[in-house]
Amino acid sequence: MERFEMIHKKFGFGCMRLPMLENEEVDLEQVCQMADYFLEHGFNYFDTAHGYLGGKSELALKACLTSRYPRERYILTDKLTASYFEKEEDIRPFFASQLEACGVDYFDFYLMHAQNAPTFEKFKKCRAYETAFALKEEGKVRHVGISFHDKAEVLDRILTEYPQIEIVQIQFNYLDYESAAVESRKVYEVCEKHDKPVLVMEPVKGGNLARLPEEAQAILDELHGGSNASYAIRFAAGFPNIRVVLSGMSSLEQMKDNVSFMEDFKPLDEREHEAVRKVCDVFASKQIIPCTSCRYCVDENSCPKNIRIPDIFAAFNTKKLFGDWNADFYYGAVLTAEGHSKASECLKCGKCERVCPQHLPIREYLQQAAAEFEH
Repeated sequence: MERFEMIHKKFGFGCMRLPMLENEEVDLEQVCQMADYFLEHGFNYFDTAHGYLGGKSELALKACLTSRYPRERYILTDKLTASYFEKEEDIRPFFASQLEACGVDYFDFYLMHAQNAPTFEKFKKCRAYETAFALKEEGKVRHVGISFHDKAEVLDRILTEYPQIEIVQIQFNYLDYESAAVESRKVYEVCEKHDKPVLVMEPVKGGNLARLPEEAQAILDELHGGSNASYAIRFAAGFPNIRVVLSGMSSLEQMKDNVSFMEDFKPLDEREHEAVRKVCDVFASKQIIPCTSCRYCVDENSCPKNIRIPDIFAAFNTKKLFGDWNADFYYGAVLTAEGHSKASECLKCGKCERVCPQHLPIREYLQQAAAEFEH
């Protein structure tokens, strides 16, 4: 932990879900307000990647953060993503383009992005880790880490092969804590075993733990405490080896709410822990799709039929959880319009499943969505 004392407090600004305008450009005015508020309240950790918002996240940070504040005021993390290189010689030019896009001379943290068993093999073949360690020696990166989406045994292998890794970013929230697919608890325990501090992504599970079904909402309402997101973020931040919990905030209002309970952080008490366990039971009783809308399945031409997979799953969940029949109209008039295929038109090629960080059976879920919306 002492290696990263420059990180102030336990809360970070994840820049994958920035506020957007109707023309699909980033709302830079609001992002400036959010960055200002974040820094004014003593926080300083910002996280981005080139693929976030189709390259617009890095540029937004240049416009709203790095061009407006001295370098020592903030900690900036960026990532090396597999889809942006095919050989070792591609990595340094890509890295240089990221520095330029962000408007900085170095990154405080540079993460090998979305590591799983097959991606790790590509990174090894292209000597991506060795390149990152060399960039650290040159002063262009302060710390090298990974972001991880796979089983605990795969993380154990990566950290054993590359003990130079300094920090690990994992998906960690109370709904995935005992998940057989995500293995949040087991992955966290591997980090402890290797003495690696943890960065948390998806503490609110793509917003799923902020928008609760009625029965679950009633459980948290009985606490007479904070927002739904506050319980999720405080759950994650309460573990001793967790250094930063990232929140992908998309409005100044969300920023203010998160800062309100993380500025003077207090872990969940036993009554609150019992409440979130009951919320997990409610989710377990529902037929929902645990998609976080990371959009890896539709980015970079992952779906040859151009199916709006995350949006269809969100509509499916909305209908299942809240009985919102508007989801049917939304599916027919929006999600499958303008050149986008229906769920039933899935080719079952499996490209989406190979890049899904949640390891979801997407093809099976699309069949369920087709049965629900196309009957």
